[in-house]
Amino acid sequence: MRPRLLASLFGLVLACGSPLYAAPPVPDSVIWEEGIEYTNPDNQHLQLNLARPKSGDGPFPAVICIHGGGFRAGKRDGYDGLCLKLAEQGYVAATITYRLAPKYQFPAAVHDTKAAVRWLRANAKTYNVDPSRIGVTGGSAGGHLAQFLGVTAHVPEFEGTGGNANQSSAVTCVVNVYGPSDFTKSYGKSVDAHEVLPLWFGGNLETKRALHIQGSPLYWVTPDAAPTLCIHGTEDKYVAHEQAVWLVDKLKAAAVDAELLTLEGAGHGFKGADAEKADKALFEYFDKKLKK
Repeated sequence: MRPRLLASLFGLVLACGSPLYAAPPVPDSVIWEEGIEYTNPDNQHLQLNLARPKSGDGPFPAVICIHGGGFRAGKRDGYDGLCLKLAEQGYVAATITYRLAPKYQFPAAVHDTKAAVRWLRANAKTYNVDPSRIGVTGGSAGGHLAQFLGVTAHVPEFEGTGGNANQSSAVTCVVNVYGPSDFTKSYGKSVDAHEVLPLWFGGNLETKRALHIQGSPLYWVTPDAAPTLCIHGTEDKYVAHEQAVWLVDKLKAAAVDAELLTLEGAGHGFKGADAEKADKALFEYFDKKLKK
């Protein structure tokens, strides 16, 4: 897959949570499986798509990709292209479906993402995964859920009952692409927070303030948080750039390895050169943190 095409894919996926074109072909070097059930909360039969290298010794590092869509939309196949590219680069990569608002409110989606991490560890031998090297990424709402995994590994109340309770939901590192960090400061700074957040929390900041705090990764940062790369544009109208600044500053204050790639003038959904920079940074970060 050509770099510029992949970059365009990356930007479109993160902007809308689903592809605007046909899925890319599976490379000869990759094993591709679709529709693997990883958990079944409320009889929802949640599935993932998984790409892995066809050859190589392994066990391989893994990356879980979490789609965006304002917690109420989006599909896992929006990240099929990224998973295939990751597999070409020596990763096992999965893109997951999770429960959406308004039917399923916070923390249902959190429970699902944690179940996905636990499932991957429980099936590490089957898919030739190194369970000690699991990264996570996502854009927008998916960036938030990825970040939430990175800061709540040891918080029992967020584990849910999605299976494989004997496995850890901790992740090795996070690439958070314009995901919000503090929902209490989203209103008035985002063009759709007033529509999206009440659906996910069951009320606005006035009626459900405690849940807005509980659901914000910023308030769960500890020295045990996973190393994180945030990628964010300065002209993002959906999630303000300052959300990434606050998060990275707090992670650094807790002595956690954290980086911020600021894309000047970029909005929500990278295009062209911005998408290429974001894509390059993501692969370099995972290589640095996950490859031996």
